[in-house]
Amino acid sequence: MAAQFGRRLRKGAATTAVAAVAVAALSASQAPGVNDHGRQTAADATPSPEASASDGSATGNSPYYTDLPPLKSPSPSPSTGPGPGGTGATEAGIPATVLDAYKKAETALREAKPGCNLPWQLLAAIGRVESGQARGGRVDADGTTIKKILGPQLDGNGFALIKDTDDGAYDGNSSYDQAVGPMQFIPSTWAWAGRDGNGDGKKDPNNIYDAALAAGHYLCRNNWDLSQQGDLDRAILSYNNSREYLNLVMRWLEFYRKGTHEVPDGAGTLPDNRSDDGASPTPTIPGATAPAGSTPRPGPKPEKPATPQKPGGGGTTTPKPPTTPPGTPSTPPATTPTPTDTVDHLEDAGTAKLTAMAGDAFSKRISTRAETEAGKAVAKVRVRFTIVGDTDTTFTGGESVATVATNSSGVAVAPALKAGEKTGAVTVRATVVGRTVPGLDYKATVTERAADTLVRTGDAALTCAPGGEFANQVEVKATYNGAVADGVAATATLITSADDATANDKGPYFKDADGKTVRTLSGLKTDAKGLLKLPKLYADDTTGTFLLRITTAGGATLTVELAVAAAETSSPSASASPSV
Repeated sequence: MAAQFGRRLRKGAATTAVAAVAVAALSASQAPGVNDHGRQTAADATPSPEASASDGSATGNSPYYTDLPPLKSPSPSPSTGPGPGGTGATEAGIPATVLDAYKKAETALREAKPGCNLPWQLLAAIGRVESGQARGGRVDADGTTIKKILGPQLDGNGFALIKDTDDGAYDGNSSYDQAVGPMQFIPSTWAWAGRDGNGDGKKDPNNIYDAALAAGHYLCRNNWDLSQQGDLDRAILSYNNSREYLNLVMRWLEFYRKGTHEVPDGAGTLPDNRSDDGASPTPTIPGATAPAGSTPRPGPKPEKPATPQKPGGGGTTTPKPPTTPPGTPSTPPATTPTPTDTVDHLEDAGTAKLTAMAGDAFSKRISTRAETEAGKAVAKVRVRFTIVGDTDTTFTGGESVATVATNSSGVAVAPALKAGEKTGAVTVRATVVGRTVPGLDYKATVTERAADTLVRTGDAALTCAPGGEFANQVEVKATYNGAVADGVAATATLITSADDATANDKGPYFKDADGKTVRTLSGLKTDAKGLLKLPKLYADDTTGTFLLRITTAGGATLTVELAVAAAETSSPSASASPSV
């Protein structure tokens, strides 16, 4: 989350009153409770199955800004500065660089994952709630925040307990993780979700272009279609697993959809209220000071001393004497180990052989079991599956990392793998999130595309006169197990005989790009329909029957006859008998 933002003065008692009523109504409908991560959330928070099975959340369920959008719809007229909060026109202004990053991320996702239908306004809504649009757009010309935006350390004290995963590389904290940057990614999530959005060769969570693109890909995983409300809800809950967070982001999304405009960097409005107000330490921006024109947020008020009750109320309140003698050291509360704390190692849970043809989905999935030192299965442990090495194989949905919680049997089943075009061995590594235990490597194999059957698409005779050109080109169709075999490598050779597959040195031939005679064509591939049409064939002066053999990866073979014969000529007619 962003640093402590000073409260902004608001004009007009009427505006303030309306805003107060809206906040009170929302608060009344969402009384605070405590979720399984220890963070105060709505009592009716309903985590989705997808969110629960994911990597917890993008932010580690860190605090966020709870300001509601104005009741007044955005005005189409531009605003030139932050101004007093509470008007639609002011709140609809998004800093120029931040707005550009959101729109560029939407464009990139439209090409990379068109089925996701990511609107840039969703990134704007999350950016508003997470960091107040990068603290009002305080970024440099490259989009990097001028000061780091850090959430509180996730030490289990009012927040989730996430021990350090990056040795302080992103958050400067080698003990616990903290959410980082304008989109508030925790380091363990950024490690796999991070993207280079500005093309500088780095993945920096403090850069709005990188962070916005990473957020877009994060929201578009699992084949979610964000034009569908159910998938949109799941995606938002996976970012921060709280029903009140979902409701708030949805309100800002609808607000921005009604109209936004660009304001100068650093001139965006700053939020006032946070989900952890009065409950926990405020996140910091190292070296930052309160924005000009704002007043510091007051800390929690000291408790008032006991005062006599009103007459009839039962007298005065008398402090109870201490039950522990002075000087006795207090006993710290016992801590209950989490399931993750009990994991000693990972075991394979019966994963079958993993083999798939290039471009196909693997039919088998990886299964991993988390166990204690005694071999007992551990449920509710997050297992991260990472595809490592130089490969274009991914999980279904295009991601190279997936995190799944173990079930009641201690087993986590990874999403299905989708083979890329690079053939060979692929390694998938399973690790425990939040605990250092040896990883478990799985080997998968991607084989080249193959065909098991080849047939001609036509049955016209292939004939030619010596020194001429065959009228018909050879076209074949390849299939594998009855299905179209596309992208299959093939070779065509004019062979010496049925028993001798070496290239013939006479008879029909192809021509290369320079017009030279060639009798073997390699590097051929079937098209999307499994079709392969060979170039034109020519004949030298040799007559007879010749063979063309086509072979593909996977062993499919087809031999075609070619005939070269001189044209038939009619015999001369007999001389007429002389008349007598």
